[in-house]
Parts: sequence; C-alpha cells; structure tokens
Amino acid sequence: MKTRILLFFSILTFLTSCNGQTTQSVTSDKSSPLISSGDTVKVLGKNIMLVYQDTKNNYWFGSWETGVYKYDGKTLINYTTKHGLYSDRVDDIKEDKSGNIYFAGMNPNSTITKFDGKSFTNIRAIPSNEWKLEANDLWIKNSYQAKQKVYRFDGNTLYELTIPKPPNLNNPFEVYSIYRDLKGNIWFGTNPVGVCRYDGKSFEWITEEDVTEFRDGGANGVRSITEDKNGDFWFNTENRYSIYDSTTLKSNQFYTRHESIGSLDGKNTIDLNEYLSTVRDNENNLWFVTYRDGVWKYDGTKITHYPIQDNLKNITLFSIYTDNNGDLWLGTHENGAYKFNGKTFEKFKL
Repeated sequence: MKTRILLFFSILTFLTSCNGQTTQSVTSDKSSPLISSGDTVKVLGKNIMLVYQDTKNNYWFGSWETGVYKYDGKTLINYTTKHGLYSDRVDDIKEDKSGNIYFAGMNPNSTITKFDGKSFTNIRAIPSNEWKLEANDLWIKNSYQAKQKVYRFDGNTLYELTIPKPPNLNNPFEVYSIYRDLKGNIWFGTNPVGVCRYDGKSFEWITEEDVTEFRDGGANGVRSITEDKNGDFWFNTENRYSIYDSTTLKSNQFYTRHESIGSLDGKNTIDLNEYLSTVRDNENNLWFVTYRDGVWKYDGTKITHYPIQDNLKNITLFSIYTDNNGDLWLGTHENGAYKFNGKTFEKFKL
C-alpha cells in the first residue's frame, strides 16, 4: 500500500512560487475585473480537494478540475476560468480582513485570483526578497513546479519569496504546507528537506531525517502542520507521528521529538503513519486524514478510526477542515465533500 501511496504522491505537485530577487516599490500586475454570476448547479463535482468557510459563512469547495464552488446555504454556484478564475485547479483559498477571497492554483505565471463578491481580478506576483511577518498578511501556496517558493500578500502587492535552504543541504525542495502558529510564526512544510519556521527575523529548520525519517532514500514530505492543546507541534510523517514540544523551542536544541501515536491501539496501525491533513477540533481532539484508510481521531489517550467508504470501498481522501461552527469536513479525490454528523462522515448533498 505504501508503495502505491508514494508512487501517487510522486506525481503530485503541490505548492510554491517565488524567487529571491529584490523588488521595486510597485504594485502587482492586475487584470481588469471580470464580473460574473457563475453557473448555478445542483451537485458538487467529484473532485473536491479542499473546503473553506469565509467570515460571511459561505462555503467554498476547491477542485483540481472544475474550479471552485460557493454555497451560501441555499444555492450552489460553480466558478471556473470562463468566469474569471485564472486556473480551474484550486489548491489554496484565503480571505483578507476586508472579506475578499483569494484562490491559488496550478499556473506557470505566478498569478492568483481575487474575488470581491462580484468580480474576479487576477494578481501577478513580483519576485522579491521582502521577508516580513505582519499580522494581516496572507501566506498563499502556489502549486506550480517552482522550487522553494511561497507567496506573501500584504493587500496591495503579491510577493514571490524564496525560502533559504537549510544548512548543509543543497536539495531543491517544494513547499507542501503553510501554517501560522499561535505565536504568529509561519511554518513551511516541504518535500524533501523537512519543516522551516520563520519568526520574522530568521529561519530555523527541522530537517527531513528528524521530521519523517527517510525510507529507501525517499520522503513523504510535510503535508500538514498543527498544534495540540499543549502547544506541541504535529508534522505528518512517512513512518510515524512525531510531536515537537513547544516548551523547548527556546532551548539550543530548538525542538524535541517524542513518541508517536501509531501504536496506541495495540495493533501497530501502520496506515496511520502517512497522513495528509490534520486539524484540532473545538474539544481539542486531533483528527487525521489518510489517503486510503479513512480518518483517525486522537483525544489525547486513545485513537478512533472512521472508515470513509463508497459502496463498501475505501475512497481516496485529501484534506480535513473545521468550519466556523466547529463542524468537520473532508475533501476527496473522486467523491465530493463529506461532513461529520457526530457519529460518521456523510457525503454532502444539497
């Protein structure tokens, strides 16, 4: 099973875009706004990789094939490139303090799309070394095969930044995940060199061999980052779960790796070791999504398994998300979106 998973992920490209050149004091290139009402539909597409809820309580369902879907509780609207999206693949959805929604996806031109509720505007990034850590900045992923790159958007300019390589490692890498921690630091999960923390002044690395452990020279990459109720960090791994103790971050060591939870059920649950996405719910439980082995819940003591199936067959999952009400949602490769009803995950339908 792991061989199939590694083969599958070796062909996926996930995030990035930027390089470390200086930038002039100019705004990003913006296209003329394209006003569109979208297409009203009755069902989501099969390929729904991520779920997001904005501050107006609208749900956004991002696809890698059919753009994005907006659901306001009554009407489901599909937006694609014909309506103004730059790409029909959506890998990241963010909202700024004014309520504008931003979509990033697969494109070679370092461009994201802004939606203000009525119209779409495409914004092109400027290669830069303007590394800053501001509270209102958006950190956005780019799935094109640009190495070591992320976006920082300050509301006016979209900066294309290059993450410095970790010490003594020259491997090219891609950015798979971005996470702002409870102290305001930004973390970048990469493949294949580990995870990087940026605190506004410097970059610190926990390299791949200590994050996931190499297997046959390969790496799963850090596809998800979260904190638990104790402030410890969880980075998804190839061989096991690892907790990184936040109480030691001020020490010279920077982190401490603790035992994982993969064997807590006494069955050595190896399928739990390669997860794609995790969240912490309102009751401080951790929820983990695996590719083919459903969802796992960890309450700090025990783990509970939730199979996700269609016609008695396990489906391929991708992401998990907690909405404004604390409800859990799943993004899947071929089966739309799922929502947790308190006992099981049900397929979302109008």
